[in-house]
Amino acid sequence: MNRNNLYVKLIIVIAITVLVSACSRSQGNRGGVFETRDGVQYKVEVILTDLEIPWSIAFANGEMYFTERPGRFQVLRHKGTKPTLIASIAEVYHIGEGGLMGLAFHPRYPDTALVYFSHTYKDKSGNPKNRVVRFKLKDYQLTDPHIIIDNLPGASNHNGCRIRFGPDEKLYVTTGDASERERAQQMTSLAGKILRVDYDGSIPADNPFPNSSIYSLGHRNGQGIDWHPTSGLLFETEHGPSGFDGPGGGDEVNIIDAGKNYGWPVVHHRESSVGMISPLLEFTPAVAPSGGSFYSGKGIPQFANNFFMATLRGRHILRVVLRKENPRVVASAERMLEDLYGRIRDVVEGPDGHLYFCTSNRDRRATPKADDDKILRIIPAD
Repeated sequence: MNRNNLYVKLIIVIAITVLVSACSRSQGNRGGVFETRDGVQYKVEVILTDLEIPWSIAFANGEMYFTERPGRFQVLRHKGTKPTLIASIAEVYHIGEGGLMGLAFHPRYPDTALVYFSHTYKDKSGNPKNRVVRFKLKDYQLTDPHIIIDNLPGASNHNGCRIRFGPDEKLYVTTGDASERERAQQMTSLAGKILRVDYDGSIPADNPFPNSSIYSLGHRNGQGIDWHPTSGLLFETEHGPSGFDGPGGGDEVNIIDAGKNYGWPVVHHRESSVGMISPLLEFTPAVAPSGGSFYSGKGIPQFANNFFMATLRGRHILRVVLRKENPRVVASAERMLEDLYGRIRDVVEGPDGHLYFCTSNRDRRATPKADDDKILRIIPAD
């Protein structure tokens, strides 16, 4: 380990951690209006209630689709007030943190009619595994299932399973270490990685490792991915250790570069080592980061190119402002809506320019309210 590099990286990470810790929550609710530290005013609307662990939200044709972890795939149709059940996917194995999770539409939907899911299932021996599967979606019906990636390591915890198409129209998939942390460093295992494949599951010729779907390695449990709107940088949110596999805390936001090693379990928290990438942001105590998305600024211009991260244990949405001249540097970070809605699982931008987010209070790690779980949205105050 290069001690000079270690000291420099420690100073950078500590400075960023202090920056985040110093940022207070958004200013309070004043007659239903919230205000950020830099004066942006916004409101929150409830869109749906009485859901069961909604996990991933995606939009197509202006309509909102979402998964629920027990296996349901639903849509809120145009001008609808209640969701329509499209399918209960029979192969889904709802165990612990596993179940029906990731959701992504092909970049050229509806022309392709393709929609993608990631979910936990039982193998022939009854053990949990994860897969990515593709369906055709027409007239609100799923047909023609086709497995894209199969036999991904699974467990009751640390399944990853966030899926998203990048600007390059490749499908990116996060995988957890499935509670066996040493696999995150093994190139023979797809656990603890970010994968990159074509829409049919084939391996792109320009992947960093020949004949491998692995895009990056050394991840414990990646839960969110999205790309900076102008630079194209890939950002990832990731859970740190929970005590049984390392000191608590150490949650991360990473900038993902092709072929790089992000350290788990060799390094974590503020540790560093030659050849391993340190996080952009590190959180101790843990906040349990989940889905993360960039915002275009369509509805609230002051939020343009900000990164928004849902947190489970943290019970807030983190707004990360990056420097315009260098989006690899954090300018500020702020907790929004802290302790108001409980555990928050995903946050995405809708076609209307609003930020949609969902709660995860019925996942046995919170005390749900009578109308949980919910999907809500952040709208301009005016």
